[in-house]
Amino acid sequence: MPLVSVVMGSKSDAEAVQPCLDALTNLGIEHEVNVISAHRMPERARTFGQTARERGIEVIIAAAGSAAHLPGVMASWTTLPIIGVPMPTSDLKGVDALYSIVQMPAGIPVATVAIGAAGAKNAAFLAAEILGLKYDNIRAAYEKYRQEMAGG
Repeated sequence: MPLVSVVMGSKSDAEAVQPCLDALTNLGIEHEVNVISAHRMPERARTFGQTARERGIEVIIAAAGSAAHLPGVMASWTTLPIIGVPMPTSDLKGVDALYSIVQMPAGIPVATVAIGAAGAKNAAFLAAEILGLKYDNIRAAYEKYRQEMAGG
């Protein structure tokens, strides 16, 4: 059963989101991937957010570009942790998405990482830190990764 759901606003985000999926796989974190547009599929977004917890999801990583409403919409429908990944899909190269995601109103938080593929990868690692509070195997896998990264 997946613990993390990775959602993206468009199939065109898939390449930039791939480092996130690779990191989750390498850490042994079960995950699912969905394309859900906050603007073109509002009912699907609502249902997805409202049912995520009962489906066993514990963290949602939401990647979106331009207006980047998907992370905020997910946060409006669930109290699960949401990690927003701004995508560089517009002429503004993701700065618009970054501002959109990071400016959530008080009480509806969305953790926000860097723009694009590097941010997507960090979203996976942030999810691992969150899940590592509960799952020893995930914490151990992430700690091993960090030690290897440090050369030790």
